[in-house]
Amino acid sequence: MKGWHKVYSPIERNKLHGCIDVGLSVMAIKKKAKCIDFDAEENIYHLKIKSQELFDEWVSKLRHHRLYRQNEIALYPTEKSFYYPHYPSPISSSMAESAKVAAWLQSSDDMDKCSKDLSVCEAGLLELSHLLQSMEVLHRTYSAPSIQALQVSTLSLKEKRLPRKWCTKNYNKDVKSTLQVPSCISSGSIRLHASNPNLSTAALANDKADTESVDSTFDVAKLHEDFFRVATNLHLTMKTALSSLTSERERLKQCKQDSVDDSRPLVHQISNESGASITESMTEFFDAQEVLLSASSSENEVSEDDSYISDISDNISIDNLSNETEGERPNSEGSVLYQRRSCLPSPSPNNSTISLWNILRNNIGKDLSKVAMPVQLNEPLNTLQRLCEELEYSELLDKAANTQDPFERMVYIATFVVSGYASSYYRTGGKPFNPVLGETYECERPDKGLRFVAEQVSHHPPISACHAESKNFLFWQDVRCKNKFWGKSMEIVPVGTTHVTLPGFGDHYEWNKVTSCIHNILSGQRWIEHYGEISIRNSSSDICQCKITFVKVSGNEVEGAVTDNKGKVVHRLFGKWQEAVFCGDPPSATCVWRANAMPVDLEQYYGFTKFAIELNELDPSLQLLLPPSDTRLRVDQRLLETGNLEAAEEHKQRIEELQRERRKVLEENNETHQPKFFRKSKDDTWVSNNTYWELRKDPGFTQIDFPVLW
Repeated sequence: MKGWHKVYSPIERNKLHGCIDVGLSVMAIKKKAKCIDFDAEENIYHLKIKSQELFDEWVSKLRHHRLYRQNEIALYPTEKSFYYPHYPSPISSSMAESAKVAAWLQSSDDMDKCSKDLSVCEAGLLELSHLLQSMEVLHRTYSAPSIQALQVSTLSLKEKRLPRKWCTKNYNKDVKSTLQVPSCISSGSIRLHASNPNLSTAALANDKADTESVDSTFDVAKLHEDFFRVATNLHLTMKTALSSLTSERERLKQCKQDSVDDSRPLVHQISNESGASITESMTEFFDAQEVLLSASSSENEVSEDDSYISDISDNISIDNLSNETEGERPNSEGSVLYQRRSCLPSPSPNNSTISLWNILRNNIGKDLSKVAMPVQLNEPLNTLQRLCEELEYSELLDKAANTQDPFERMVYIATFVVSGYASSYYRTGGKPFNPVLGETYECERPDKGLRFVAEQVSHHPPISACHAESKNFLFWQDVRCKNKFWGKSMEIVPVGTTHVTLPGFGDHYEWNKVTSCIHNILSGQRWIEHYGEISIRNSSSDICQCKITFVKVSGNEVEGAVTDNKGKVVHRLFGKWQEAVFCGDPPSATCVWRANAMPVDLEQYYGFTKFAIELNELDPSLQLLLPPSDTRLRVDQRLLETGNLEAAEEHKQRIEELQRERRKVLEENNETHQPKFFRKSKDDTWVSNNTYWELRKDPGFTQIDFPVLW
């Protein structure tokens, strides 16, 4: 709405008028108007070029850059390792890697052949689409009156009106207002739907009816034959393209192994050419398309001469070509662990029939942790397990533990803090189970090189404590969440401090958590946002600190800075908490972290990530080792996971009643609950007493007296 501005200003040479990632945007080209439009999800940018020669050059350069950019994005996120002992700094340039990828693309004949094959596939898919439309037209119009019959009928019923002529000369000129009819259908057999009940059926009966029926049958048979032929050719071409991509993927892997240390991951460096804002949504990459528009058409209309063309790389992820089983992860000794599950036993129930208003209307402004909720509103995970989810991207801590520069270490710590919120994006449909007093949870992950234990150490107020250890770091926290219901939204305010130590450097990082708010609790599409400021400090050294701001009502944006002890900014951070974090200044910032891909059926299974799906899995061999207080043995949560709602609700009420009875007994005897595996420290926080894993050597913890929790 502000008019046109020059991209390059001789006066304000360094002023940036706006930036987007071309590879992640929908590009629309209007040849006659010499305009290029970029739809970057949150913003639309319009580019107008004066001369036709310059316009053609812009289009050519942009198309080449989109192909390079999308190949770059498709390649880099596929590299997933758990340990990077010599991971390069996020600030260091990855020009060498970009050069290798560029050289690989230029030297590959197979990629050129694959590109041609994919172009053929695209044309085949377009032809199949047209054939399907043609068959649909025939299917819809079998029983409709023909155009000639409608003419006769209309004239006979409306003799007093001036006769009208059917306009057939420019029939296909206006694409928007005409019915697309397959060219193989003769004009005599074209039919249109009619809903006028006054039309005489006698007028429709003519001598050509049988002939038209035969013609229609012939047309359908021909369309089926053409469809089968095109589909067969398309299948063969796609197999060839897949084979080429697979071989090139192996070739690229070999190239990397020959030139790069195995412990060094690929770091995604944003191309300087793109001039792109990296804070734009990264999740829409595979939907980014290129559209050619006529000068007079709207943004959603197709140009007559150019039609619709999409980049062949838009819907191809090289990650999908992997034949490796993701669940079979190597441990530190190189052996293969058991296959972890990739799906829950039962989909999430339909809770639309539950009236949340009836439950919550008397609790506005109250702490919802004290309000009993139906089991249908829960997800089959526990608050203790949700604490473990914060370690999904623990490899960031491993990288920090192997980074010499203290400012770069802080970058990894800050990114790890942000990554802990990523799994909450799709989790507005249900709440985790509240742990009962004395409930525990352990998670041992040799593939990540860590083990985790948590315990509910207090019931009023509810406090959950956890501790994780690895050869590279220690992680612990105690959390108390205050939940407030405000009518249309629910606010979750965590109280407590999170700690990470890196023994190799003697660092001890501490930080707080931000406020979370779930909107549209009672009606509409629920969504979650996090807002506030996180302050990270190293209590062992004042050389640097970091502040991260979760911006309110901003599209999930985060921004932060690592500063020295004088307050000077050393590194800048930005991104989106559910997608990625970048370090540096756009357009040359470096991607430090990107969230893992979500399961395709996430909406049916509580919005769980793959890591969350694995948290409540109970392997038979593991069951023998767990204490009876472990969350995975909790009956109501297990029943919800398997879809038995009625039994889950019954056991949930029974477990809550058992907890009330135990509390009553303690009060009558003037006693307080004593946690098994955590103790209070001098600063009144809960820390591990370091006994859990030693006691676990006794399968089932038979030497310890546990109360009956469920």
